[in-house]
Amino acid sequence: MLSVDGPSRFVGARLSEADFDRLRRTRAEDPARLRTVLASRRRRPLLAGDGRLFIVAADHPARGALGIRGDELAMADRYDLLDRLATALSRPGVDGVLGTPDIIDDLALLGLLDDKVVVGSMNRGGLRHASFEMDDRFTAYDIPGIVRDGLDFAKTLLRINFADPGSAATIEANARAVDDAARARMPIMLEPFICDWVGDRVVNDLSTDAVIRSIAIAAGLGSSSVYTWLKLPVVPEMERVMAATTLPTLLLGGEARAAEEEVFELWEGALRLPGVRGLVAGRSLIYPSDHDVAAAVDRAAALVHTSAPAEDAPVLAISEHD
Repeated sequence: MLSVDGPSRFVGARLSEADFDRLRRTRAEDPARLRTVLASRRRRPLLAGDGRLFIVAADHPARGALGIRGDELAMADRYDLLDRLATALSRPGVDGVLGTPDIIDDLALLGLLDDKVVVGSMNRGGLRHASFEMDDRFTAYDIPGIVRDGLDFAKTLLRINFADPGSAATIEANARAVDDAARARMPIMLEPFICDWVGDRVVNDLSTDAVIRSIAIAAGLGSSSVYTWLKLPVVPEMERVMAATTLPTLLLGGEARAAEEEVFELWEGALRLPGVRGLVAGRSLIYPSDHDVAAAVDRAAALVHTSAPAEDAPVLAISEHD
């Protein structure tokens, strides 16, 4: 890893400057190699073993969302981010990674994607704090690109703002993505929210009723729901939330609003609910407060792969969108 002083230093570095030098040289001198690397990637079944998934998320930078715990540029150092992802992906129980093409291409060229579920993030055009944030266009992967690169899963963000006409185009684009995914027999996870403008910021409504409404809207998109999954926040009365859908569901990690210890406890409760297949978490795990990425990831992986469904698992609201 590059020598980094201050709060970005963490426990568990795996990459070296030589790795990054090879990455830079390949990108500049032999970009076609990426197609060969992706084509030869060793793939795994989407669901294996216990049928659950723990995915590390890293698609935040493409929306200009680089902050964590008050540091607005915490994710700005790409080498530090890649090193943290390398550590996370090396840990047992981590099934895969979610990212935009720049991140996925870097990880592929670094040789870190064998035997991992690779999820392509699609709509990143609703830039954070932009006046057009609700017009969340598909500016990253599309389904043909995900199929071309031999990825395993697609992901979209579906923010529904009843007061903003930009939402209409986003809803329609998500429906077309669901259609494209069904034709390609590609699993696609939709991350829905009901939201509103509060001043110049888009704020998600994390009430139980709002999440249930967002599920109803998302589940009905497209001409077929056969390959549709959901990616949902942990909110109060998660039993009611999970009763609103038969679609396979992954919990989103988001940027936790609660103390880290409480976050893990709430994940543990929600992961026991019927229909919940696992967790997609990013910044809260790859940028933990104590900088020990391996320990944070190991703890989350243990929750995903040992939690059994239970009838009673009360949880509280902890997360926001990515």
